Amino acid sequence: MFAIFKREVRSFFTSPIGYLIVGSFLLLNGLFLWVFKSEYNIFDYGFADLSNFFLLAPWIFIFLVPAITMKSFSEERKMGTLELLLIKPISIWKLVLGKFWGAFLLCVIAVIPTIVYVFAISGLGMTEGNYDLGVVLGSYFGLLFLMACYTSIGIFASTLSDNQIIAFLVGILVCFLIFNGFDAASSLFSNGETQQTIQSLGAKTHFDSIARGVIDTRDLVFFISLTLLFLYLTFQRLKQLPR
Repeated sequence: MFAIFKREVRSFFTSPIGYLIVGSFLLLNGLFLWVFKSEYNIFDYGFADLSNFFLLAPWIFIFLVPAITMKSFSEERKMGTLELLLIKPISIWKLVLGKFWGAFLLCVIAVIPTIVYVFAISGLGMTEGNYDLGVVLGSYFGLLFLMACYTSIGIFASTLSDNQIIAFLVGILVCFLIFNGFDAASSLFSNGETQQTIQSLGAKTHFDSIARGVIDTRDLVFFISLTLLFLYLTFQRLKQLPR
């Protein structure tokens, strides 16, 4: 598994794609949070906190993570190297996990520089350092779990076709439905209890819960279960491919 992991990480940073993806994430966040006049602009918001960043980041990652994962198995199939990997003395689970952790690490690397935002809002407040650290840590924690879900979805989407564009589009669609689909569907019902039940099936509700700074085991179980589900679907899909 570690050999696959190293191979994935090396492939990202020996080509421009890794730097392009990380740079795009930081550039988009920077523009929306500090430059563009929008609802996400921290200066226009009037409060020195990072809530706008954690509202924006999940949407950017809906596009960013599938861009990272789209080549995971699609490129292997197109180049004819997937069959070679499947006949090697390495289990399919280790192959899947190696690909998953390699892509997830790139997502984490993209997020790390945003810690500078914490120091920025600390200096922008009326009282320096007057921000809720628990909420910030909880939001970053929730973002990591959400990225893990997106990564597992993207890895699965990459097994569906040897065309990276198709894998990219399928990954975006499924990530969007998982994050916001249930929340949108709940608006079709007038009963408040029914709305809450439907919303609880989507990732947005659980992410928002963790982002409030309260770690609920139900939210953790949701994200872990969803990640494992798509990794299992990836495993099953690879088992069905001809060797």
